[in-house]
Amino acid sequence: MAGRVVNRSERLAQIERILLRNNQGVRVVEIAKACGVDRRTIYRDLATLEQSGVPVSQQDGRVFINREYYLASMRLNFNEAIALFLAVRMFSRQADQQNPHLLAALAKLETTLPGSVGSHINYLVEAMRGLPIDRNFVQILETITRGWVERRKVRVWAGSSGPADFSVYFLEPAATGGLYVVGYDDVEACVRTLRVEAIRRAKLLDVGYELPRVFDRRPYFASAWGIGNCENNQTVQVTLAFAADVTPLIKERTWHSSQRLETLADKRCTLTVHVSDWHDLLPWIRSWGAQVEVLEPQELRDELTAEATRIIKRYSVSPRPARV
Repeated sequence: MAGRVVNRSERLAQIERILLRNNQGVRVVEIAKACGVDRRTIYRDLATLEQSGVPVSQQDGRVFINREYYLASMRLNFNEAIALFLAVRMFSRQADQQNPHLLAALAKLETTLPGSVGSHINYLVEAMRGLPIDRNFVQILETITRGWVERRKVRVWAGSSGPADFSVYFLEPAATGGLYVVGYDDVEACVRTLRVEAIRRAKLLDVGYELPRVFDRRPYFASAWGIGNCENNQTVQVTLAFAADVTPLIKERTWHSSQRLETLADKRCTLTVHVSDWHDLLPWIRSWGAQVEVLEPQELRDELTAEATRIIKRYSVSPRPARV
């Protein structure tokens, strides 16, 4: 906990931060010691926080913030608000379904920005309301998010496997629009990367967990496709061959932390990476058109082969004349 604060407004903000950071609640004597005042002062401060709308409650001698009703307060300058809007907008462009929490956040942001900026955000919000909504996905995301915030394990059912108790380390969006949760899987006994869209069901447990004291997040952010490898090495090797004329472009940057480049005799190059899900590479691979060939895995090659066949079939038919 932080040291002595100077005035009451700072102390109130400090108390709020203390309560937010301690999911198991905090004793009044501990808050008083952290703020450098007596317990009677803290009791008065807690009453003031309640009157200002902070949902404070007490149980078994500990003080809590009711996170179900807590509204975070934030003050942004104009440039910070625009930066936040652009970041949200970039993420929302990849979404093919409606996220009601994202829309609510944008609507609140709209009220803080003047004139044409606010009206533009309002237009986007109304346009996004037309997207379909997957309420099961929203509920799963809410459960995982609450587990992350409160450091409580979440039981998840993903793919064809049985349930697994998951300690959420963080959530991370992929550049291609997918959303991933990274955490410790008790069943596999390792850190895993799960695509949230692949989770069929999630249940919040009354079992807490602690984040590891040493955990390297960098490998998970080192990919051009948004998410990296999982700790138990359950990854797929993807090898791509690029045409000679784009080989310099491929070699000039790091696309993935696991990448291996090799120049071929015909001046083409191969790029080999290990990823948890090759589906996230599809938009990027498609963007290179005929300048790239998938060498492995066979499933990815088959996917693009079938797609190319459909494209050929589509364009082999003469276009229908437009109706007047």
